Amino acid sequence: MPIQVDVVIVGGGPVGLSLAAALSRTGLKLAVVESQASRAHDEGQAWDSRVYAISPGAAAFLEACGAWQRVPRERIARVEAMRVYGDDARACLEFSAYDAGLRELAFIVENNRLQHALWQRVREETVAVYCPAGWRSLEFGPDAARIELDDGTMIAARLVVGADGADSRVRERAGIAVKPLEYRQLGVVGNFSCGRPHDGVAYQWFRRDGVLALLPLPGRRASMVWSLEEEGARRLLGLAPGRLGEEVAVASHGALGALASITPPAAFPLRLQRVERFIGSRVALVGDAAHNIHPLAGQGLNLGFRDARELARALAGRGPFEDCGEQTLLRRYERARREDVLAMQYATDGLQKLFNNDVVWLERVRNLGLQLVNGQPQLKNFLVRQAVA
Repeated sequence: MPIQVDVVIVGGGPVGLSLAAALSRTGLKLAVVESQASRAHDEGQAWDSRVYAISPGAAAFLEACGAWQRVPRERIARVEAMRVYGDDARACLEFSAYDAGLRELAFIVENNRLQHALWQRVREETVAVYCPAGWRSLEFGPDAARIELDDGTMIAARLVVGADGADSRVRERAGIAVKPLEYRQLGVVGNFSCGRPHDGVAYQWFRRDGVLALLPLPGRRASMVWSLEEEGARRLLGLAPGRLGEEVAVASHGALGALASITPPAAFPLRLQRVERFIGSRVALVGDAAHNIHPLAGQGLNLGFRDARELARALAGRGPFEDCGEQTLLRRYERARREDVLAMQYATDGLQKLFNNDVVWLERVRNLGLQLVNGQPQLKNFLVRQAVA
C-alpha cells in the first residue's frame, strides 16, 4: 500500500524546504524527497563560495517559517547601499537603504548556512523526509499522484510540488513545456578578504566582458559573482589564488583594495527559462523548476521564496473540504506569481542584452540611462521597494 500524504515536495533546496516549513503547521500531511544527502554542519566550517542576496521580504518569510533565526548572526551581512557602474567609467547608479526609509536593501548569506537552518526546521516537524532518495516513476491520476522511490517506496499525494531545479524531472514528467535560452556564460563565484572595509556597500560593474558584482560579507570580506563568456570564465577558474585576487581587484577598480582568495572559485551555467505554465494536473512548480533568470539582479532565489510563500498561502487558505490538488486552487497560485516572474525575466534579460552589446549608440544609451535614473530619487525608491519585497 502506498504511503498517503497531502503534498510531496520533490527537491530539498532552499525553496522546497521553505515551502515544507511554511506548510508544516497547516494540518497537511507532508513529505520531502531529496536525492542529495543533507550535510552535517560544522560551526567552524570555511566560507561557502556560493552566497545569496536575500531580500528583506524573503527574510521575513524565512523567519515566519522558523528558519532565518537559526542562521548565525555573525554569518549574515547587511547590504545598506549599492553602486552600479556602467561600462564608460562615468555612469553610476546609487541606491541607499537610508534614502528609501529602510534598514537594509538585502542580506548576504551563505548557501550552506541557509540550507542547514532549513533542514533543522523541517526535521523538527512531522514531515516525512526521504533523503537521500531518488525516484524512478511519477504518475498523475485524477484523484492523486503516485511517486515510486528507487528503493520501492510508493507515495500517493494529492499534490506534487516540483522544487527540483532548472532541469526538473517533475516538470518533464508532468508534460510542462519549457523554453530555454542559454546565455553561453558562466557565473564565477568566490570569496575574498579585502584590503578596505566595504561599509555594507554592494558593487556592480557592467563591463564589456560581463557583469562583475562584489557583495559584502561579515568583516573585511566580500563575495564575487562574475558573469563571463565561457572561455573567459574558464580562464578565471584556472588562475592561481593570488593571481585571481589581483585580477578581480583591477576589474573592480580597487574599490575594496587588495583582494586575497579565501575560497576556491566555482562556476555555474547561466540561462533564461520560461515555462508554459506553473501548474498541471496535481502538480505545481516552484523555484528554478518554474523559472530561471540571469543573476545580475541577484533576485533568482527571492523569486523562488515568493513562489513558496504564495503556494503556502493558497494551500493554507483552502476550504475545509477543498482538495489541495484542485486546479481552481492551483490557479490562484499561478495567477499570483506569473506577472512578478515575467517582469523579472524581461528586466534581467533586457539588461543582459543591452550591456552585452558592442553597438556604439547602445553604449551611449545605456550609460546615459543609468545617469538619468540616478537623478530621479522617486524612481530609485520605487525600484528599491520592488526589489525588497
